[in-house]
Order: sequence, then C-alpha cells, then structure tokens
Amino acid sequence: MTGGSRGLGLGLVEALVEQGVRVTVVARDEKYLAAVRERLGVITLAGDITDADVAKRVLKQANPTILALNAGAIPHTGSLDQLSWENFSKTWETDVKAGLYWLQAALLQPLEPGTRVLVSSSGAAIQGSRMSGGYAGAKRTLWIMASYANGISKARNLGIHFQTIVPMQMVLGTGVGQAGAEAYSRGTGMNPEEFIAAHFGALLEPRKFGEYIVSILTDPKYGGGFAFGLQGEAGVTILEEAAS
Repeated sequence: MTGGSRGLGLGLVEALVEQGVRVTVVARDEKYLAAVRERLGVITLAGDITDADVAKRVLKQANPTILALNAGAIPHTGSLDQLSWENFSKTWETDVKAGLYWLQAALLQPLEPGTRVLVSSSGAAIQGSRMSGGYAGAKRTLWIMASYANGISKARNLGIHFQTIVPMQMVLGTGVGQAGAEAYSRGTGMNPEEFIAAHFGALLEPRKFGEYIVSILTDPKYGGGFAFGLQGEAGVTILEEAAS
C-alpha cells in the first residue's frame, strides 16, 4: 500500500491488519513508517512513490494480491486567480505521476490474476474543488486511468481488477482533508468541524474508511462495482459499475 503511514491510508492498514492481512506499507518518511511498523507489525519500505523504479521494485518484492494506491499530496489552497502553475499542478506531479507508474508496474510485471488494485480518487472528481487548484482534475484523471488499466487487463487476459475509491467528503485529521476543511471554512464563521457537519453530516473517520474498504473487498454485493463512494452517513455506494 502506498500512503499507509498516515491519514486514510493508515485507517485502511489498521482495518486490514485486524482481518489478518499481511500488509506492506510504502512511504517516504521513515519516522511515520517506524511508528506504524512498531504498532501494527506491518512490513515497511521507504521510497518515493513518484519514482517508477520504486514501483517496479516494490511490486516485484511484495507481489501483492491487493494493491491500494492511496498516497497523495496536500494541494495548495486558494482561488484560481491566486495560483501559480507550480501550485496548481502539485497533485498532477505527485498523485497522477505516481498513479501512472504504479498502474504501469502492475500491468507490466504483471500482478497475479485476481489481484485487486484500488486507486484513490476523491469526491472532488465529481463535484469540483474550487479552492484546491488542479486537485479535482487530477483525481478525475486517476479515476479514468483505472478504467484504462481495466481495459488493458481485459485485452491481455491478465485478470487484474482495477477499482476506484472515492471519499465523498473531507476527512479531518488527514493532510488533504484538514487543509480543505480549513480553507473552505475560513470566512464562514465556522470551524472545520462545524463546516464538515453542516455540509456532510457525520464525520468519516480514517478507521471507518478502512472498514468500508474491507467491506468492498469482501462483500459479494460490491463485486460488480468499479467506482465506490464512501461517506460517513451513507457508507458505501456504487458510483459506477464495472464494464462488462
């Protein structure tokens, strides 16, 4: 799993470990990796997920049956007229670049038939996100890339299943979610917690996010889905069926 040392990724690691899954976590910061390794007993590998060689090396070494691509950069927040190209394109240079390399590595190795590859997108891919530059477009592109990967897998009879995970609300306590909630609540007279409650209802905790992912992986009713929306109150909804 990429991005499993903090935030939503860590919530998923916790949920998988509880199910007895052997988990390998890939991230750059050894301090966070050491903490999750010592607490949960997972395997950790330090590396830059935007490095194509890291993707190839990790998949060759771990050969996972579930690959969760969850890492992402915190976007620079500000209105369109306030953003430089560097700030606007931050998530393209991290999330999309990493997504490309890891999807390519999964297809070209290839991973074993029956492997599930979960690509993290965002509700911003549907609704937009006017305060976070190119974030919404980057997350929509990852969604589309997962669909392309499914097409390649089918054409080559690889048997690898790519699915898109779409958190439908900002998640406090995570880098991206906290930054977004603070940016959007600023000037409203509400703090981030009040803003989330007013716009999304129940909070989506990272651990609950992880439990929802486990249900997607194990519950037959989700077997035909390609894109899944996750929300605190609504739980899991199928946003898009898998192509036949």
